[in-house]
Amino acid sequence: MILDIGGRIEQKKNMKSPWTLNSIEVCAGAGGQALGLERAGFNHLDVVEIDPWACQTLRANRNWRVTECDLKRFDARPYRGIDLYAGGLPCPPFSVAGKQLGESDERNLFNIALEHIADCRPRAVMIENVKGMLDPRFEGYRETISRSLRKLGYREDWRLLNAASFGVPQLRPRVLLIALRNELSDRFDWPVAKTASPPTVGAVLGDLMGAGGWPGAARWAKGANRIAPTIVGGSKKHGGPDLGPTRARKAWAELGVNGLGVTDLPPGLDFPVEAHPKLTVRMVARLQGFPDNWHFAGKRTNAYRQVGNAFPPPFAQAVGTQIAAALGASAVRQAAE
Repeated sequence: MILDIGGRIEQKKNMKSPWTLNSIEVCAGAGGQALGLERAGFNHLDVVEIDPWACQTLRANRNWRVTECDLKRFDARPYRGIDLYAGGLPCPPFSVAGKQLGESDERNLFNIALEHIADCRPRAVMIENVKGMLDPRFEGYRETISRSLRKLGYREDWRLLNAASFGVPQLRPRVLLIALRNELSDRFDWPVAKTASPPTVGAVLGDLMGAGGWPGAARWAKGANRIAPTIVGGSKKHGGPDLGPTRARKAWAELGVNGLGVTDLPPGLDFPVEAHPKLTVRMVARLQGFPDNWHFAGKRTNAYRQVGNAFPPPFAQAVGTQIAAALGASAVRQAAE
């Protein structure tokens, strides 16, 4: 399928594969989830984001159609019948780092997403959020969301997964809400965690840490022999370019990293051998699973916030691959019948 000039979804002719899957992505941020889903086989017909710096990032890296707007103003009706509606909805309403106001928080957009789903009736839904979404205090709200999806003809499941299970060198638990239309739901299986452990921070960042000629880089890489703690990006209201609160900074210190901010350049020749260097935005992006050629628009604070709030591409790819398999299997079956 492809979106034509008039906004309708029609079957595209002469496609390389008759099972090409199309999607729309909301609250796309710097494109971590979108990149992972692209790798899983999804073609993004629209990528929606309100932050102007993140929109610049998306446009700089792909030729996706980027809609820069408040999600409440986005019209999903032209995409009726899309294969996948995906998004990483704002986390602060459910984060333990905040007040956990949930559905009462002005930043909560689950209700808007449900309206979109009702308007475009995708074959599948994928929504990512923080671990706090599964707190007992939100049980009633989760049931409200699930009940709304069931009324629309979907079967849903909530699952807590960790990015480290899919090769990302970071302890990053995330909640996934996956919903497929009733006739497709029995074809979806959650991704299986990799048996091999993810690489350590030192193994991932050793070359970048030594790029400025720092003589302590090899020693540092050997000592940074675990995966990273959860990288945080802060909200638009709070949070700057640092690696988290006190407990997180202590975990970074155990890896030989100064967590009181990020820097523009790696340590140089005159940086003390035994000192703790700061990470650059590029280093943090690697720990999130972004490729080195993914450009982040804006200066340090804006770029870091995009990276810190991203959904790691390898994580999104693992889940997206399972969704694609479920949808593709259905398409093959229908063609055979």
